[in-house]
Amino acid sequence: MLTKRKHFTPILLILLAFPAAALAAGGGEAHSGGPRVGQAEVATIAPLQRPVDRFQRTVASYAAEIRADERAAARKRAREEEEQFTDLGVSMATLESIAACESGGDPTAVSSDGTYRGKYQFDYGTWESMGGSGDPAAASEAEQDYRAALLYAASGSSPWPICG
Repeated sequence: MLTKRKHFTPILLILLAFPAAALAAGGGEAHSGGPRVGQAEVATIAPLQRPVDRFQRTVASYAAEIRADERAAARKRAREEEEQFTDLGVSMATLESIAACESGGDPTAVSSDGTYRGKYQFDYGTWESMGGSGDPAAASEAEQDYRAALLYAASGSSPWPICG
């Protein structure tokens, strides 16, 4: 979201400056013999073509820059997520595999009898023993990932006998 804001101001300035630049490039000059409406001469579109082309190239350039920034930010987030749990002895891939098996990766999932809750299907006792409070299914996904990493560091995959 931040990268979009970073590029918003230059794009807005281009959009506001474009009509003035087009008119200064010849879009507002009187052309003898051109189309007329009453006594006023209608500006032809041809003088606007070069500024329009420049404008489209500029917008395409900014769009490519925004996409590149977003890809770089996504790669950085993925690296940070992966590094976050390596000191606990579990990879994000392992946690994602457990979550996919336990709840389909849904952080709000609740078992049919209501005992197991959240992305990793914690019961209240296990959740609290890992420092969680309240309902595991109401906790943020990041907190659920963290509590699951703590549990994995403490007990390995045994808390998830089928999915671990």
